[in-house]
Amino acid sequence: MTANSERGSAGRPARVSTRTLRDGAKKTVLPSGLRIVTEAIPTTRSAALGIWVGIGSRDETPALHGASHFLEHLLFKGTHKRTALDISAEIEAVGGETNAFTTKEYTCYYARVLDADLPLAVDVLVDAVADSILDPADVETERGVILEEIAMHEDEPGDEVHDVFAEAIYGDHPLGRLISGTPESITPMTRDQINRFYRRHYKAPEIVIAAAGNLDHATVVRLVRKALAGTPLDTGPADPAPPRQGNKRVRVRKAQNVVLHRDTEQAHIVLGGAGLGRHDDRRFAVGVLNNVLGGGMSSRLFQEIREKRGLAYSVYSYAGQYADSGLVGVYAGCAPAKAREVLDLIRAELSRIAADGITPEELSRGKGMAKGSYVLGLEDTGSRMSRLAKSELLHGDLMGVDELLGQVDAVTADQVHAVATALFAQPLSLAVVGPFDSGELPA
Repeated sequence: MTANSERGSAGRPARVSTRTLRDGAKKTVLPSGLRIVTEAIPTTRSAALGIWVGIGSRDETPALHGASHFLEHLLFKGTHKRTALDISAEIEAVGGETNAFTTKEYTCYYARVLDADLPLAVDVLVDAVADSILDPADVETERGVILEEIAMHEDEPGDEVHDVFAEAIYGDHPLGRLISGTPESITPMTRDQINRFYRRHYKAPEIVIAAAGNLDHATVVRLVRKALAGTPLDTGPADPAPPRQGNKRVRVRKAQNVVLHRDTEQAHIVLGGAGLGRHDDRRFAVGVLNNVLGGGMSSRLFQEIREKRGLAYSVYSYAGQYADSGLVGVYAGCAPAKAREVLDLIRAELSRIAADGITPEELSRGKGMAKGSYVLGLEDTGSRMSRLAKSELLHGDLMGVDELLGQVDAVTADQVHAVATALFAQPLSLAVVGPFDSGELPA
């Protein structure tokens, strides 16, 4: 680890610390607490850049429900140096791409460009995130865009059912609310409310800037510091924010059935319950379990429901993790008349895996799927950049690829059985979106 000292604006020492992480990645902490992590991949001719902010929809009050997503839209609408057209045109003029997304626990702004154009990407993206104007006219324009986005989402029942499921598990807790907000929360939200949210939460210690590709770490640090100069994020000193831990385990609702009426051709079903948080050591066993249960074409659910019986085109299981909680669920889309049969098959499979565990062959296959998926998912600069940022922001450390593969290899059949019992030998919640009367289960 090396540490370089400079003079801060008040004449006090301003320390910039840089150290090497696993797999050759590097990390620098600026005096403000903002972190910069990079991975050099000399064999590529591109670079991916991301600005990750540890703020998401779970950090919103009811009155600000949807503010994180609203802000994500607005930060591309103009700064003191650039118009909205400038922001998009400068990146597109060099063949690059830029976008953003909001989750329940963080927000990401990213760009992919040719390696020679990384300085431009840094300047444009940092400017947008650090120094946005939030013009009142843009607020009104984007309000309409977001309301249309919400309406579009409601026209996608295969997506909507997952939101219904999250609400069934978490209720009024922020983890159970829509990331986008609702028409009732977005319509009255003012520019001043969003601006206060922006300036209160977008602080340097909450931000990780990650880059991967054909780059030099010291050069990226210099580019970021230059782009930050004079912006509200160029302040300090402060320590980086620690990974979100949560105050205590999130209280979940008792198991319940929620049916949302939609005039659809299919019934969309999610059955499941509360899962594990991302800091739980059992998460590797959950990954193997998920692969065996519904993670691919060889999984139990796919084979039983689609291949043997032809009851559904899409059927899969999934596990979502937050700092202090999680979700496990099984999704299926099927003909409404077949919904009861599909539900019975899912329940039977969950009961069987909770009671009996998995076979040695399934254990081996589930591990192989987990390892292959992880390694193959690191074949481009964007995924490598995301890995760096999520490791730093969510875990506070970068687990090496070999170490992660070792954790998967160490999973035993007994561990998978234990976690299956813990997750599925409990009353489960059901979410259904389809042509059924609200509140009534499909017959």
